[in-house]
Amino acid sequence: MGRTKLLLGALALVLSAGHLYADDVKTDAFFTTKDGVKIHYVTLGKGTPIVLIHGYTGNADGNWFRNGVAQALAKNHQVIALDCRNHGKSDKPQPGGPGKADDVVELIDHLKIQKAHFHGYSMGGMIVGQLMAKIPDRFISAGFGGSGIAEVDPEMRAKVPVDKKGRDPKEDEVSRQLRIRRAMDNGATREEAEKQASAPPPARPAGLFARPAGPKLDLTTITFPVIAINGEFDGPNAKTHRMQRELKNFKSVVLPGKSHLTAIAFPYMPKEYLESVVTFIDANDPK
Repeated sequence: MGRTKLLLGALALVLSAGHLYADDVKTDAFFTTKDGVKIHYVTLGKGTPIVLIHGYTGNADGNWFRNGVAQALAKNHQVIALDCRNHGKSDKPQPGGPGKADDVVELIDHLKIQKAHFHGYSMGGMIVGQLMAKIPDRFISAGFGGSGIAEVDPEMRAKVPVDKKGRDPKEDEVSRQLRIRRAMDNGATREEAEKQASAPPPARPAGLFARPAGPKLDLTTITFPVIAINGEFDGPNAKTHRMQRELKNFKSVVLPGKSHLTAIAFPYMPKEYLESVVTFIDANDPK
């Protein structure tokens, strides 16, 4: 009964976000990067562009459409959500590898988009940070979900308030579902994917979530608004302490009781995530 109520509540959230609109046309397309990688992306809606960048082992559909975030944003915006290289329906030159910031730059060039909102989750947030260093003049706003820009100075790192310990009990359940979808994206049958998901998760590639944008990016020069949304049990202080100190226009949202995956995955994502993103983007659209 409890799970049924959870699913019904989550479904209502998606529907209320504008999940079923007769005028909405979700379009799948591909483009090829300069190094020959075919990238899949989805567009929905019209208006000021917002580029959505998913997390590691995820894809555009699971990270943004299944939970209703893309549909809610598409009420007033053109949503562009890509499958990063090595993920989803995009080419996988390095199976198990990360996405690449340059692919996002090439995508917006391909679509002739001069400026956009950018919002990324986890690995996608890391990519947003790299883009802030690479193309700051093309940002309207920046959004980090399950991520942020950490302190790089040891003295400042020592001053970060201790984050709350704990874990959403549903985190393992979501992790298993994500690994099943990932295996199926890579060609496994459902039965094979479930068997793979029963084994211990593989180690992430070394240096996958190193933050090269951190030392190179001077946050004091950033003038556009930035938001970070993190679960209470996902190290929000460690991820945002530097941002709170250095950014001129920054908002931090902490989701009570949520871990890394349950902050975003359907049907566990709280309504505060969707509402925070939509309100922030709407408030910072060009006048």
